[in-house]
Amino acid sequence: MSFRLRAAIIAAFALSATAAVTAADMSSASEAAPSVLPLPGTTELNAAPAGAKPAVTFAAPREVAQPLATLSDSDDVKADNLAALVDAQGAAEDVSGDMKCLAGAVYFESKGESLEGQLAVARVIINRARSGRFADSLCGVIYQPGQFSFVRGNGMPSIRMGSESWREAVAIAQIAMEDSWNSQAEGALYFHARRVSPGWGKRQLAAIDNHIFYR
Repeated sequence: MSFRLRAAIIAAFALSATAAVTAADMSSASEAAPSVLPLPGTTELNAAPAGAKPAVTFAAPREVAQPLATLSDSDDVKADNLAALVDAQGAAEDVSGDMKCLAGAVYFESKGESLEGQLAVARVIINRARSGRFADSLCGVIYQPGQFSFVRGNGMPSIRMGSESWREAVAIAQIAMEDSWNSQAEGALYFHARRVSPGWGKRQLAAIDNHIFYR
């Protein structure tokens, strides 16, 4: 075999091997390429033509963990001040029983005073009912003989139910019952008007508007 013929055969084998390697690489690249699915509402007919660059690349949505919305145990209304909390209570509800007794006491004892003063009056009545030293119900505390000057013949005078003063009294009674705002006279069991000096010898906790509160 001549030298030229041998060189031609070797060159042919080299070209054949190179072509085989190139074909294998193209096959592997085709298998690794991701498949493209048409978007919902599209078909292969209106999909982008082969070789066209898509305007937007869509990725599979990732699962995002979001905290659940949290609510207070009783879905309580939150406010930055007592006046806002009173306003959030809305119109005066048709209250009855102990709640009506409490709102009535707030109305007659502190009508026209500050909301803080009204809340302190309400807290005294609630504290008494829980203390074990007075009646164990709000109505019982209020109607206990000789305790509240507005009580007449085991009853209360008539109340102007449509007044702003009654709306505030009901709202304050609800706030006091729910313990949703701290009073300036927390823990008080007694109070009297500033115009009198009973000389009780009890520990004074606060003086709010027309009343002084004691433990």
